[in-house]
Amino acid sequence: ELPPRYLRTPEAARFLGLSSRTLEKHRTYGTGPRYSKLGGRVVYRLEDLQAWFDLGAKASTSDPGVGKVLPAKRHAAISPAFAGQPRR
Repeated sequence: ELPPRYLRTPEAARFLGLSSRTLEKHRTYGTGPRYSKLGGRVVYRLEDLQAWFDLGAKASTSDPGVGKVLPAKRHAAISPAFAGQPRR
């Protein structure tokens, strides 16, 4: 069976290894993966979850990586690359 195209917050959080509350905080502070609203429900595309997860990938402790996943808290200035979506 193919995986669903969209995941709701609890399933997306499990996919990422986070609690639902942490993923909600990331969404609130703009530090999490891209999301959409379908019928009033927040949903995440698997591709967006994987891309956000990959931002924090490193080969070693000295590897700067390709990006940075910020903690789920308010930040003074967030780069669009950290937020996972373009700023307007």
